[in-house]
Amino acid sequence: MLKVTFPVSGVKTYLFLPPLVSFVLAYFGAMAGVTGAFLLLPFQMSVLGYTSPSVSATNLLYNLFTIPPIVISYARDGRLNWPLALCISAGSSLGIGGGYLLRIHYLEDPARFKPFAGLVLLYLAFRLGKDLLSGKKRKTPPQKAVIKYEELSLKQARFSFAGQKHRFSPITVFIVSFAVGIVGGAYGIGGGAIMAPYCLSVLKLPVYTVAGATLLGTLVSSIAGVLFYSFGPAAKGILTRPDFLLGALFGLGGMLGGFLGARSQKFIPERPIKAGLFLVVLLIALKYLLVLINIF
Repeated sequence: MLKVTFPVSGVKTYLFLPPLVSFVLAYFGAMAGVTGAFLLLPFQMSVLGYTSPSVSATNLLYNLFTIPPIVISYARDGRLNWPLALCISAGSSLGIGGGYLLRIHYLEDPARFKPFAGLVLLYLAFRLGKDLLSGKKRKTPPQKAVIKYEELSLKQARFSFAGQKHRFSPITVFIVSFAVGIVGGAYGIGGGAIMAPYCLSVLKLPVYTVAGATLLGTLVSSIAGVLFYSFGPAAKGILTRPDFLLGALFGLGGMLGGFLGARSQKFIPERPIKAGLFLVVLLIALKYLLVLINIF
């Protein structure tokens, strides 16, 4: 089988492997409002051996390829929550610059970065698991159900979906998104992988109204992140710019997988989507944290 070496990252792998992995991650992730980038990063670090700070930038670059067709699909179906998307986009894009500085000055060493990544993933697993244990089961909405806005202000946004009324505080979402942007900028995930569990478990919004919004927010913050990592000031001798060839290869698989995942979401009940995310995130979080205390 054909192996290639990517000049920026130094990664040597089979040509088919990056798009295959990203296709699977994006297909299942798109249903829950994430791209799978929070799982793609451990794959790059642990399997491909890509551990320099530029791996975060490459992860963000993957989002730029993967997200647009997913967002377009949700918008066409009337399931893109624009007010929620704007709040997430504004907050996370502002916070991502702080995450970039955190990554290059304090988390450049993989020995420091891995526990940080593990704690982020463990938090995601906790929020999803708590929601699965205590949350009420929702019926799969009609395939033609769309979001209908009832009130939009800085204090409160109310909308209905499939006959059920929901609300959230735009100001609160903005503040949380800003903090998440800092974490996402350091981790290289754009923040959607944290905002999606927050919207599902804390705000109690249905996944069908959250996925498009968190992905659009991830797209905007990922653009900011790629710019920071490509042109921002870095410590001398530290590689921060993304591996564009590797990122594009991941992106091609993500584009196809994400689009198909978005088209499939309306046919899948909400609980299996959450359960799948919970199991994968928990296992990877434990792997990172247990390895670092020499259990493995």
